[in-house]
Amino acid sequence: MSLLLNQPSKLCLGKPVVVRSSPLGSNGFSSSLLQTPPCSILGVVPCHWDFGQLVIWNANDRCLTYTKKKVSLELTDQKKTVLIGSSHGWVATLKDDGRVRLQDDLNPVASDTDPKHILLPPLVTLPHCQTQIVTNVAMSSSSPEDEDCVVAVKFMGPQLSFCRPAQRNSEWINIRIENPCFFSSRVMFSKKDNMFRIPGSGGHLIASWDLSCSHKQHNINPKFHKLRFENFAELTKTKREHMHSCFTTEHLVESRTTGEMFVVKLYRKTVDIIHPVLPRLNTQGLKTLGLMVFRLDEQGNAVYTQDIGDLCIFISRSEPFCVPASSFPGMCPNRVKFYDFHESGTMDLANWSMGSRNATLFKAPYYIPPQNISSEF
Repeated sequence: MSLLLNQPSKLCLGKPVVVRSSPLGSNGFSSSLLQTPPCSILGVVPCHWDFGQLVIWNANDRCLTYTKKKVSLELTDQKKTVLIGSSHGWVATLKDDGRVRLQDDLNPVASDTDPKHILLPPLVTLPHCQTQIVTNVAMSSSSPEDEDCVVAVKFMGPQLSFCRPAQRNSEWINIRIENPCFFSSRVMFSKKDNMFRIPGSGGHLIASWDLSCSHKQHNINPKFHKLRFENFAELTKTKREHMHSCFTTEHLVESRTTGEMFVVKLYRKTVDIIHPVLPRLNTQGLKTLGLMVFRLDEQGNAVYTQDIGDLCIFISRSEPFCVPASSFPGMCPNRVKFYDFHESGTMDLANWSMGSRNATLFKAPYYIPPQNISSEF
């Protein structure tokens, strides 16, 4: 029942490390708040018939943290619960009844005695679409309980769906995206522009939906933005051909502290994953061979960069995000951290050096962004 695999030898016990957030400024943080550092969900170790102990890895630390948080083991049972995404520390699940639930069970600072489970309206499948396979989930605010929070679910294929969970008689607003370049893409929310955005395959086209009209019950037409990629990394012919043979995914990431928008391109190949103990569990997974970061400007240029300053970008099956590394002692700047079902790793953009490790399966490959907590924590 445990999600935990290939755990390193060094362990930490107790509560997650907390740091004081930066002073009130463009990032909107208050100096009176404490924040947890970004963390990855490594597993749930059974400690009772029905519950397990949440295990995380803080991004500014070098050890596992066995938190005191207890999680229902039903959440780790793929026969009963399917995890389809995460945003702002909330995980989205899809059960046999075909309804999406937002849960804070895997949030290391949320209550384990009174977990929040928010049931969303029944999904409506558009003609010639499907609502069983989800690419990801994104939210417009840190909690679905906020009155104006909008939840976006991007399904594999043409369908994108929005709803406002806190509104009375909430229902899904379903949109068909005609252009097939968006069928396997992931949705994100831009706080700066108050829009949900999806990068098309290849990253040359971005579709945006304005929240101000997302409550209307008619077809919501997206705005399309063309990107011009400039100043690609200088690669050898062999390296270039090697990366061109890879499976490529594009991820839009917004820095809420600087207002910058980035496109991150991940280049991956399928490899054999060998289980360290049980050969029958050997499988195949994607391994990242390289990545590139492009900074977007107001003219629609996507300019390759090896310098994102003090920022650290987090790419996983959660909605992507980035944070100032200096806000969390021990975190290295100018990095991209990536995490998926069979891999976790980090790339130093300055020298293009990358370290990663593969595992048979990470069942909850989610990065949790910093969480505000009270000083009494």
